[in-house]
Amino acid sequence: MSDKHLSAEELIAQDSGARLPEGIMAQVIAGLALLWSLFQLWIASPLPFMLRIGVFNDTETRSIHLTFALLLAFLAYPAFKRSPRNRVPLMDIALGLLAASCSAYLFVFYQQLALRPGSLITTDLVVACIGIPMLLEATRRTLGPPLAIIALLFLVYSVAGPYMPSMLAHRGVSFTALANHQWITTEGVFGIALGVSTSFVFLFVLFGALLERAGAGNYFIQLAFSLLGHMRGGPAKAAVVASGLTGMISGSSIANVVTTGTFTIPMMKKVGFSSEKAGAVEVASSVNGQIMPPVMGAAAFLMVEYVGISYLEIIKHAFLPAAISYIALLYIVHLEALKLGMQPIGTQQAKPWLRRLVGFAFGTALISGISLLVYYGLGWLKPALGEHALLGIGILLAITYLGLLKIAASNPPLPIEDPDKPLEELPKTRTVLLSGLHFILPVIVLVWCLMIERLSPGLSAFWGSVMLIFILLTQRPILTWMRSDRSYNHGGWLDGALDLREGMIAGARNMIGIGIATAAAGMIVGAVSQTGVGLVLADLVELLSMGNLLLMLILTAVFSLILGMGLPTTANYIVVSSLLAPVVVALGQQNGLIVPLIAVHLFVFYFGIMADVTPPVGLASFAAAAVSKGDPIKTGIQAFYYSLRTALLPFLFIFNTDLLLINVSFMHGILIFIVATVAMLIFAAGTQGWFITRSRWYESILLLLVAFTLFRPGFWMDIVHDPYQDIPPSQMVQALGQVDEGSQLRLRIQGEDDLGEPQEFVILLPVPAGESGEARLHALGLTLIEEDGKTLIDNVAFASEAADLGLEFDQEIVLVRAPTDRMRKEIMWIPGLLLLLAVCALQWRRKRLIKPQLKTSDPQAAH
Repeated sequence: MSDKHLSAEELIAQDSGARLPEGIMAQVIAGLALLWSLFQLWIASPLPFMLRIGVFNDTETRSIHLTFALLLAFLAYPAFKRSPRNRVPLMDIALGLLAASCSAYLFVFYQQLALRPGSLITTDLVVACIGIPMLLEATRRTLGPPLAIIALLFLVYSVAGPYMPSMLAHRGVSFTALANHQWITTEGVFGIALGVSTSFVFLFVLFGALLERAGAGNYFIQLAFSLLGHMRGGPAKAAVVASGLTGMISGSSIANVVTTGTFTIPMMKKVGFSSEKAGAVEVASSVNGQIMPPVMGAAAFLMVEYVGISYLEIIKHAFLPAAISYIALLYIVHLEALKLGMQPIGTQQAKPWLRRLVGFAFGTALISGISLLVYYGLGWLKPALGEHALLGIGILLAITYLGLLKIAASNPPLPIEDPDKPLEELPKTRTVLLSGLHFILPVIVLVWCLMIERLSPGLSAFWGSVMLIFILLTQRPILTWMRSDRSYNHGGWLDGALDLREGMIAGARNMIGIGIATAAAGMIVGAVSQTGVGLVLADLVELLSMGNLLLMLILTAVFSLILGMGLPTTANYIVVSSLLAPVVVALGQQNGLIVPLIAVHLFVFYFGIMADVTPPVGLASFAAAAVSKGDPIKTGIQAFYYSLRTALLPFLFIFNTDLLLINVSFMHGILIFIVATVAMLIFAAGTQGWFITRSRWYESILLLLVAFTLFRPGFWMDIVHDPYQDIPPSQMVQALGQVDEGSQLRLRIQGEDDLGEPQEFVILLPVPAGESGEARLHALGLTLIEEDGKTLIDNVAFASEAADLGLEFDQEIVLVRAPTDRMRKEIMWIPGLLLLLAVCALQWRRKRLIKPQLKTSDPQAAH
C-alpha cells in the first residue's frame, strides 16, 4: 500500500514508531488495550462502591494503570528502527512482563509497603532499580529520546549533587533514598501526574476515541467544509475549524495532525497552498487544539491539582485566549488566500461577509452555546423534577436521541472522506448539519455533569462515555430501521458492538504514550522536590536576566520551549510547570509584578506546547510534512510564523490578567473579548504584511502598535499618570484609613527567604472594611512597630490574611504605594482606534488606485 493511501491509524503508527503486528500478538495487544479501557471505566464508575467489590485506592489504581501502559509499550513499540514491525520478538515480551511486574509490585504488596514507610527491604530496592530503567526504556520507545534523557539527567543530578558546580550543588541523595522516593512512594513516578492520567486523562482520551469511532470526526470535517469551503482558502479555514473541534477532546497534537490532516492537507494543496503552507496551517490549528478547553491536552486536569482551583475556573480562565487565537488563525488563513489570489470553490458562493458571519456564529454557538444552553436552558430541570430528576432527564435524553436519529435518517448519509476526490462541489450545510446532531448529546451530558451536577472531571467523562457507548451500540440498527425507503444499510447490532470494541482499543492505544509520559515526568517532579533544583533554576534565570522583568519572561519562554521539545502535551506541562512556574512567581514578586498562579501556569504551558511546532524537534510539523510530502523544517518554520499570535498571548495575559477573566464582570468580559479579538486580528495583519491590501513596512509597524495599545492600554496610561503614589512606611496606617475599601496597597517587603538569605518582594495588600486605619490593620491581622526610623512587622495573627500573603515577624516595610485617582486605562483605546482608522484610510486609497490599473493592464490579475 502506498503512503498516499495509508489509513490514519497506520500514519500515526508510522509517525510515532509503533508496530502493527499480525496474528496472535495483534489479538493479545488488542485484548490488553480493551481490558485497560474496561478497567478505567470500572474505577471511574459508581459501581465498585455500590457493589462493594473492586474498590482500589489511589496508589493501587496508579500501579495498575502504569502496569498496562508499560506492558503495552514494550509490545506495541519496537526497540529500534530496524526492529520488526509485523511481529513482537520474545525479548520485548520478556521486557514487557518484567516492567509490568515492577509496576504491579506496588499493587500486590501495598499493605506490606504501607506498614513500613521509608524502610526498604532488598526486594523493594531491586524492584525500584529494575523499574526505573524499564520506565526510561519504555519512554524512549514510545516518545523518543528527549523525555528519557531529561529524566535520566535529573536522576543523575539527584545522586551527584555534591560533585556539581557551586551554583548547582546540593547535599546529594543516597541511592536507597532515590529508589524509595522515585518508585516506592507517591512523590515520584507514582505521584500526582500519574494520578491525573489515571483519574481524568484516560477517560477523556477514551471519550475522544469513541466519538471519532462513532463518526463524529468525519461529521466535524464535513460540517467545517460545508460552512467555510465556499470562502477564499476555504479548505484551510475548514482545517482550522475541524482541527479545533477534534483538538478540544484530543490528547495529542500529533494525532490531531494525522487524523484530520490526511483529508485537509491534500484539499489545501488543491486550491493553491504549497505543501509547507498546507502542513503549517494544519500544525498551527492542531497544536492550538491543545490550548482549547475542555481538555487542553489533559493539562486542564493537572492544573486543577497544581494551581488548586476548580476545573470550571480553569476552563473560564483558559477559554478567552484560546478562542481569540483560533479566530486570528482563521484570519491569517484568509490573508494567505488573498495574497495567493484564491477564489471560492463551487457554485454556491455566498457574500463573503455573510459567509464569515455564518461561520463565526456557528463556531461560537458550538463551543460556547452548548454550555450556556445546558446551564441556563436545562438547569431548571433538576430542581423542577426533584428526586425524579435522574429518571426524567434520562427519558428526555432518550427521546431527544431518537428524534435526532429520525432527522439524520431523513437525510442522506455522509460520504467517507476522500482526499483524492476533485474539489468541484462542497456538501450542503443543512444536509451535513442534520445528519449528525446526535453526536452533540455526549458533549451535553459532559457539560451537564460538570456544570449542573458539579461532578469531578473523571466522573463527568465517564457519564459522557456511557452516552457514547449507548450511541455506538444503537445508532446503526436504529438508523437502518428508520430509513423507510431502505436506501442505505448502516449495519446492525453486531456492527455497533464492533465499533465499540475498536473505539475502546483505539482509546487505550492512544493512552500508552500519555501514561508513560506522565510516569516519566513524575521522575522529574520527584527530583525537583528531593533536590530543590527549582531554587537553582530561579537563581540562574535571575542571573541571566540581570533583574529585567521582560528578559526574565523571555528566558522562561525559551526554557519552556527547550524543555518541551519532543514531549507530548501532558509531559511538557508537568516538566515546565514544575521547574519554571515557581521561577516566574518568585522573580515577578521580587520585581513588583504580582501574577496570579493560573496566569503563570498558562504562560509556561503555552510555550511548552509551542515546542510541538518549533524546529528542530517539532513533532507535529514532522507529522504534517509526512502527509503533505513537504520539507519538515520549512513546515515547522512556517507553522511557527503562523503561531506568533499564540506566543504573544502569554506575555499579554501576564501583564493584563483581564484577558483571563480574572476579577472582571460579565459585561466587562464581553467588552474585553471583542477588543482583544480585534487587537489579535490587527496583530495578525501586521505580522502577515496584509490588511486591506498589501501593507508597507511602516503600516505593519503602526498596526502592531495599535494591537499593543488595545491589548495593554495600561502601559500608556501608566506613562501618562502613575497609578500609585509613594507614601512613607511610617504613614501606612493613615494611608490604609484613607483609601477606598476593596482597593489595594502595594508593599515592598524586606526579609529573609527559607534559607536565611536576604530578599525583597512585593505584595498587594487588600484593604478590608473598617472605620479607621487601625481597625483595618487589625482586620488584616497585622501589628507594626517603629524602630530606628524603620517600620517593622511586630506580629502577624495566625491564619490571618496577612499571614496568607507571606508576611512574617521582623520583616521591614520598605515602601508603601497607594492607588491614585485617574481615568480608566481603557481611554487609551481611543487614540489606538484613531491610528487604525488612519492606516485604513491609507490602504483604502491605495487599493482604489491599484484596482483600475490592474483591470486596464491585465483583467486576470485583478482576481
